[in-house]
Amino acid sequence: MIGIGEALVFFILAAVVIFFSLAAVLSKDIVRAALALVFSMFTVAGLFITLNAQFLGVVQILVYVGAIGVLILFAVMLTKNTMGSDDNGN
Repeated sequence: MIGIGEALVFFILAAVVIFFSLAAVLSKDIVRAALALVFSMFTVAGLFITLNAQFLGVVQILVYVGAIGVLILFAVMLTKNTMGSDDNGN
């Protein structure tokens, strides 16, 4: 049996995962969507750790948050259009 504290932490993390996943899908700004995706990956790692799968939690952080999350953020930052008018100084 799991304790009531562990179940409470699990359900709180599950609610946070749902919130950040919806924020990633419904966000109009691509940078905020990418950050919400990274935060949801962090909380999924927390869910793995609460389920006594510490290796999967660490791999989730190293591979998905560390590599893919940073890759998405750099791709978004490097492909973003410049702000300003299209006129050449007029």
